[in-house]
Amino acid sequence: MAAQRPGVADVEAALDRAEAHCAARGAKLTELRRQVLSLVLESPVPLGAYALLDRLKPNHAGAAPPTVYRALEFLTEHRLVHRIERLNAFIGCNVGCAHACDEHGHAHDHAHAAQFLICGRCGGVEEIEDDGVRAALAAAARRAGFRPAHATVEVEGTCRACSAQ
Repeated sequence: MAAQRPGVADVEAALDRAEAHCAARGAKLTELRRQVLSLVLESPVPLGAYALLDRLKPNHAGAAPPTVYRALEFLTEHRLVHRIERLNAFIGCNVGCAHACDEHGHAHDHAHAAQFLICGRCGGVEEIEDDGVRAALAAAARRAGFRPAHATVEVEGTCRACSAQ
């Protein structure tokens, strides 16, 4: 399942869209945030903060864990990356991206129900958007009298490619 990550031109286009998305909200995609986002988008597997730090150090000798964590917090807050709780790692948003939603008028709400399939063999993560899952969670919460602020569904298993091996 290791996701096919976009080519360099696609990453540059995604970074430009992310920059426009942030600017439209009065936020700034600084050079460091842009580099962190680029590393996440280019990676075929989710990256943890320390892996990102290791990849940043050649160009940012002074980079430290708080620097990376602040960048990741910003990127998560602006719905440009997702944190995969189970792996304590980050992946770029590739389904119903915040900027794509804004451009196309989709009602995708990252804060409400993100859904991920995590392969235990290859480490790949696929973001899915299943309205049935979202509706089932919302209905179950309503029946319980609960008002969710955030929901992340992480399903562990084996991806199609690894299953075929």
